[in-house]
Amino acid sequence: MHSEQPTRAAGPARAAGAELLRGLTAAGLLMSAVVHFELWAQGVDDVPVIGPLFLLNSVAGLVLALVLLTWKHWLPVLGAIAFNVLTLIAFGLAVAVGLFGSHEVAAGVPQALAGIAELVSLVCAVALLVVGSRAR
Repeated sequence: MHSEQPTRAAGPARAAGAELLRGLTAAGLLMSAVVHFELWAQGVDDVPVIGPLFLLNSVAGLVLALVLLTWKHWLPVLGAIAFNVLTLIAFGLAVAVGLFGSHEVAAGVPQALAGIAELVSLVCAVALLVVGSRAR
């Protein structure tokens, strides 16, 4: 009987860990969305191509966070991973070579907030995917 107790306790502990990872992933998505919306509202909306992409990023981050929190499935987790990877790649390209004629700098509070949020969200989403696959 003693060997069954860790197995029983592992289920609730794993579920609590998954919910923590889910919450951190969603928080990162929301932070990225807020930063992009704030920048869009502060003048990025006037930049051709980049302006609409910042608004799209904001809406996508919000929608993904809401879906992730309400639908306990692996698909929104993959969506979060894709969102974070693509946003980080776009930022890296904008800094390194420019993106759609716009060059970005890798310094500043908004850049740091969004970058950290996206990295945390990405790491947590990957961990959530691993935890979820072990549960199946």
